[in-house]
Order: sequence, then C-alpha cells, then structure tokens
Amino acid sequence: MSNAFKLEGKVAVVTGANKGIGQAIAVALAGAGADVVSVSRSAPDETEAAITALGRRFHHVACDLGARPDADAVIGEAEAAFGAIDILVNNAGIIRRTPATEFSEKDWDDVLDVNLRATFFLCQAAARRFLASGNGGKIINIASLLSFQGGITVPSYTASKHAVAGVTRALANEWASQGINVNAIAPGYIATDNTQALRDNEVRNREILGRIPAGRWGNADDIAQAAVFLASPAANYVHGTILPVDGGWLAR
Repeated sequence: MSNAFKLEGKVAVVTGANKGIGQAIAVALAGAGADVVSVSRSAPDETEAAITALGRRFHHVACDLGARPDADAVIGEAEAAFGAIDILVNNAGIIRRTPATEFSEKDWDDVLDVNLRATFFLCQAAARRFLASGNGGKIINIASLLSFQGGITVPSYTASKHAVAGVTRALANEWASQGINVNAIAPGYIATDNTQALRDNEVRNREILGRIPAGRWGNADDIAQAAVFLASPAANYVHGTILPVDGGWLAR
C-alpha cells in the first residue's frame, strides 16, 4: 500500500516554488521521489538546496507568469530538462486588496493573468504532452477558500479562484478518460509570509482561530502532503475535486 504514494521516476513542474506553499510542495514531491522543475521569477536557491539534498534532480525555469509567457515554451523547457513531465502544480498566485469601487483595471488584469490565464495555458501545454505520451499525468491547481466564499476587497482574487475551481472541473471532465487527473487544493489560513500581518494582529488572529475547528493555523506542509497524495497513484480515481485543507473552516 505504501507504494501508492511513491513518485520515483516522475518529474514534477511546480510554479512559484521559491517560497511558502510552493516551496513546501516542491520539497515534498522530491521527498516522495520526484525530480522537480521550478517555474518562477526569482531564483529558488533554498528550494534547490533542499531538493538536491534529498538526492533528486532540480531545474529552474526563469519566468514571469504575469507577463503572459508562452506556456508551451515553459513546459517545453521543463520537458527538455529531464526528458518528460508527469506532474504539474499550478501554485503561483498574487492578490491585490482594494475596495471594489476603487479597483483598477490593471489590478484586475494582473491578478487574472497570473492566477487564471497562466494556470489554464500551463494545464493545456502539459496535457498536450500527457496525451501525446499516452501515459497520462497529474495536474494540481491551487484554489482557495475564496473559491467558495466572497472575501472582502479582493474582487479579482475571488474571481480568479472561483474560476480556477471551475476550470479544474471542466478540464477533469475532458481529460479523465484519457488518464489525466485534474484536481485542486483549497488552502485555508496558512502560516506563511503572506499571512504574517494577520497573525501579528491580536484581534484578527483571535477571530480567525475562533472559526477554525482544528484550533490552529495551517502550515505549508499541510498543503504539501495533500499535493503528494493527489500527485500519486493513490489518487488515480480522483478527478475534478477541489480539496479544502483548512482545518475545518468551511465546515463551520
């Protein structure tokens, strides 16, 4: 049974793997046996060191996903690095906080370009290769609690994450019968650099913890282990799922 969670011989592409959740996912996939290709603007030196220390291969594709890059070229470089790809994790994302009446077109477009446009076209480019190989593959998109809720002052982020959930289901419907698993993880409140201000705010921190049945903030490894599951043979019959990893937040 333990072999169902092994990823030896697999190659995983992870966007935004230079820190936080993306870094934890990349390292966890390597820990399960996968070689890793990182896609991000900045060099993920810390991630590379952790992965090579595990004895796995690592390659970095320098790319600004907000600049509307050629997704096929990005996936092509990843494929060329290690000969094939088997897993794609669309983790990279940005957020802009402004009241809806003041929200700019630029902030709208910037968020949608990274969170949705890049996600879809990287899925497309990876799936073309999975289909051509005949071996199938795994795609894991990072959704959000705001794939289910509305949030406040984050209209473009909420729109993008609702869309990520919808696209995940749509692609699963098209590709499940051809051996491609498309799923998403919806992280809850995770202790990362992005949430430091919330955790430092005594009142807000108390309010958040009071809503989480588990009684604690999540950590990046909570998300990473869910990604290992969805990337592994253990999830071969899991398609189109948006998996909340939120300490019970949505159940409250």
